Amino acid sequence: MTGNILIVEDEPKLASLLADYLKAYGFTPFCLYRGGRVIEWVKEHQPDLILLDLMLPERDGMEICRDIRKFSAVPIIMITAKVEEIDRVLGLEIGADDYICKPFSPREVVARVRAVLRRVKEHKENLQLQGLTLDEDKYKAYLKGHELELTAVEFRLLHLLATNPGRIYNRQQLMNRIYPDQRNVSDRTIDSHIKKLRRKIEAIDPDAKIIQSVYGVGYKFENGEKK
Repeated sequence: MTGNILIVEDEPKLASLLADYLKAYGFTPFCLYRGGRVIEWVKEHQPDLILLDLMLPERDGMEICRDIRKFSAVPIIMITAKVEEIDRVLGLEIGADDYICKPFSPREVVARVRAVLRRVKEHKENLQLQGLTLDEDKYKAYLKGHELELTAVEFRLLHLLATNPGRIYNRQQLMNRIYPDQRNVSDRTIDSHIKKLRRKIEAIDPDAKIIQSVYGVGYKFENGEKK
């Protein structure tokens, strides 16, 4: 397994150690030591995964993660010395794909990186089998070769659900993820987006009932088609 990995860590020795381990497993690591340049770097270089420390000079990891999710679905693993459950939950709800707490073994970090990238690859393959293609760079989605013509918010919503098949998200979790700027919207706004998204999907394939409602809880992406 290969890929470009951005390490954002303000401890140079730790960043260097992680980089060495990633190199040994075939990855190409890049290191940033401050939070201020991360957004610009990600837009320019488009890494395959980001290891993002929570506590950074200039900008903290939560804020960086939230801003990245405004334009990219790149996998993010957050690294932190904070072990409180609320931090872990918040990190995942604003867009992180995994969470690891210090102190840790570099081998564990490499294992997490490989697992997340493997999961992303499997999700893409599963979606292609269903005729669904998501172009993360251009925010475009295609179903059986036809463009769905989604808004940016609809794309983020479909991408989140489709890349986490079977996972149930409540409305608040979905709002946190598709509105990373934390704007004040009603939770019923999610229902409206789901309705429009379903309408666009079913206009291409009436039998593709892939976004399922879970009564009293929220929504999930269903693998396969229900007819």
